[in-house]
Amino acid sequence: MINYEKDFYSWTQEQAELLKSGRFSELDIDNLIEEVEAMGRSEKRELESRLTILLLHLLKWQYQEVRRGRSWQLSIDEQRIQFCKTLKENPGLKPALDEIIKDAYKLAVIKAARETKISKAVFPESCPWTLAQLIDDGFYPD
Repeated sequence: MINYEKDFYSWTQEQAELLKSGRFSELDIDNLIEEVEAMGRSEKRELESRLTILLLHLLKWQYQEVRRGRSWQLSIDEQRIQFCKTLKENPGLKPALDEIIKDAYKLAVIKAARETKISKAVFPESCPWTLAQLIDDGFYPD
């Protein structure tokens, strides 16, 4: 058996081959469980990351009207697409969306305050937009 900690790639290939051939008793169950759980956490982080960037640009769009530009608009459009794609590929994350939005918004406010030099206190305490607005291709806050 290939050592999980010394050659992760070869370990993954060996585990896949054992699964394909039905040799379940030879599987490294503990490490497989750990990796499957990590994959799930990774998808959640990806969704939250896309949403954080989307929220950041929406905040900048709303609070820095004079700096609005094509770059921010395209970033908003891109992150919407990536967010929706990640959510579509992982519908099991839908029940956690309220928590994900809450966490992503907190991060977005910190990033927006740093990037805009606007006090965090100026931004709403909680996300001012609904999920429907966040995924609406035509929504840009005034």
